[in-house]
Amino acid sequence: MHPELEAFAASIADCTGCGLCEGRKQVVFGTGNPHAKIMLVGEGPGANEDKQGEPFVGQAGMLLDKMLIAAGFSRKSNVYIANVVKCRPPQNRDPAAEEISACLDHLREQFRIIRPQIVVCLGRIAAQTLINPNFRVTREHGQFTQKNGVWFMGTYHPAALLRYPANKVDSFADLLQLRDLVEELGLCELDYGG
Repeated sequence: MHPELEAFAASIADCTGCGLCEGRKQVVFGTGNPHAKIMLVGEGPGANEDKQGEPFVGQAGMLLDKMLIAAGFSRKSNVYIANVVKCRPPQNRDPAAEEISACLDHLREQFRIIRPQIVVCLGRIAAQTLINPNFRVTREHGQFTQKNGVWFMGTYHPAALLRYPANKVDSFADLLQLRDLVEELGLCELDYGG
C-alpha cells in the first residue's frame, strides 16, 4: 500500500463520525493499486465487505471483477476501488445524507492521495454524490463529464446487475467506453489477466 494512504486508513479505522460506526465490524477503506489513474466508487460496504474489510468481495464484487477483467482492468494492477461511506449501513439500506456527508471528507482525502484521472461511480448513490444530485443511472450511464480536470462516469451498481441481469450489456458497454477513454488518454496498460 502507499504509505500516505496506509497512514490515512489507520487514522480513520476507529471513526465515529456517524451512527454507522455502531453496527460495523470494521471500516472498509479501499483496495487496489494506490497509484491507479482509475478509481471506482460504490455506495457502501455490504455484509461480506464489513466482514472481510475490503470493498466488493461478495457476489456483486465477483461480477464486477469478471467484467473489469474482460474490459482490461483489475484491482490488482490498474484500478483502485472505494465507497462513498466506509461503514456498512444496516440491512444494506442506502446511506443517509448525513452519513454520506460525515464520510465524504474521507473519500476526498483518498482522491487527494491517489489522484485519479477517471472516476467511475458504481450505482445511483455514488453518481448522485459525485456527479450530479439528479443523476439517473438508466438514462445517463456511460456518459463522461469532466470536473476539475477529472473525468467522471456513472454506471450500474454490480448488485443491481445481479437483480436485473439484462442491464449487464449496458454496464459492460460502459466499461468498454472507459477502456476507450483510457487508451485515448494513454493512462495505463490494460490487464486482461486479472
